[in-house]
Amino acid sequence: MSCSSCSTGKPGGCKSNGGCSTGGCNRLNVHDWLANLPFSDPDSDCRIVEVTFNNGSRKEFYRNNTLQPFIKGDMVTVEGISGFDVGMVNLSGELVRLQMKKKGVKEDNPEIKKIMRKANDMDLQKWKESKEREKPSLVRARAIIIQLKLDMKLIEVEFQADGRKATFYYTAEDRVDFRELIKIYAGEFKIKVEMKQIGIRQEAAKIGGIGSCGRELCCSSWLSDFKSVTTTIARYQNLTINQTKLSGQCGRLKCCLNYELDTYLDALQQFPNNADTLELTRGTAQLIKKDIFKNLMWYILPDSNKQYPVPIDRVKEIRGMNARGQRPDELGAIELSPAKAEEKEHAHVELVGQISLRALERNSKKRKDKERSQQQQQRSGGQGQQQQKQGGGNQQQRPPQQNRPQQQQRPGGQQQQQPKQGGGNQQQRPPQQNRPQQQQRPGGQPQQPKQGGGNQQQRPPQQNRPQIEKKKDQPPQNDNA
Repeated sequence: MSCSSCSTGKPGGCKSNGGCSTGGCNRLNVHDWLANLPFSDPDSDCRIVEVTFNNGSRKEFYRNNTLQPFIKGDMVTVEGISGFDVGMVNLSGELVRLQMKKKGVKEDNPEIKKIMRKANDMDLQKWKESKEREKPSLVRARAIIIQLKLDMKLIEVEFQADGRKATFYYTAEDRVDFRELIKIYAGEFKIKVEMKQIGIRQEAAKIGGIGSCGRELCCSSWLSDFKSVTTTIARYQNLTINQTKLSGQCGRLKCCLNYELDTYLDALQQFPNNADTLELTRGTAQLIKKDIFKNLMWYILPDSNKQYPVPIDRVKEIRGMNARGQRPDELGAIELSPAKAEEKEHAHVELVGQISLRALERNSKKRKDKERSQQQQQRSGGQGQQQQKQGGGNQQQRPPQQNRPQQQQRPGGQQQQQPKQGGGNQQQRPPQQNRPQQQQRPGGQPQQPKQGGGNQQQRPPQQNRPQIEKKKDQPPQNDNA
């Protein structure tokens, strides 16, 4: 018995065809591997058919007393409670006997209901109309529970095909007195009400979802038998007792913790028992953890916080010495270099050829710092050029009376201070760069020689002497300001 793709070839056929029942699957399809095998005695063929309802969330056995054979995927009309229901044939033939044996149902059980006929158009139309009532009824039923202040959670409402009965699935921690609730439901929906309590794991199976592994939940895809999961199972596997990481979407411990438990138990048989403490001359060594993959046991000494890996054979030897009343001087721990340990633990990374994210982040950070420094240099260079232009252009636009007081405030060094106002960069420029600026400005202003300190030194002294004499005759203006 194995699950395969949908035999009908429809997209999403696994969900539409009800789901697998051989392994307890709820939504996966079933491959009938006994369908093409001939039987010597046709009369001994199984007359029981497994029918699935509500997309595989509920499955029941029905007896086929008609001579019409049913195959997987056929819609059939079966007996219901005071009416009829419509379901899909999920399994037939000899596989049904294996499934009944697994669930403990006898073939001659008189309580097994019968298949009435193959579903016709009228049956399917009523079935669709009843399914359309489920979602609005669920919303209204939850509102009634809130009004009555009942400590219960309504999960799902399933209507019978003829619309005469509905099953309300709910979860509750304690017993709930819902006698008044049933009366309100019966008067509100005009149906026969059946209340059915389910567990939290069954709730997650009905709702469905994606687990932390990235696949569909096991309980909603194939798992039907929910075994108890305890924290002892996590300790056997050396897992950290973290409730958020070990819990599933149902709030309980993950069912997948049971899958590898047998393998861990077989591996732990090689480790010595009652080796939680080892007596040494330095004191008592306490067991911290067991490394099943490397066959090492990690101990800690009372006078240090360092953990020492000890092989299994050495632990057995020390236990034998302690039983004879002897205490060894050394623990006999082996040394594991960090580089070799990382290579052993992360050997698969080198095969795949992955790159460390820290290296990428470090390179990107260096690149960003380099770009930032270049931008700062460009900004500082641009600001210096702007200051030079502003210093030269502003002095040309200012009238003579604004520049003369500045020269009178600083006596004795008028010719030396003028080059500082224009900046040292103007002296480095060649004379041909400044001469076009003087020609572009009409009027031939006498203040243009004051812009650049280097140009004034090249001019003859007779051009500067008349200006100095005029400045002495003019009274200072900054004193009044």
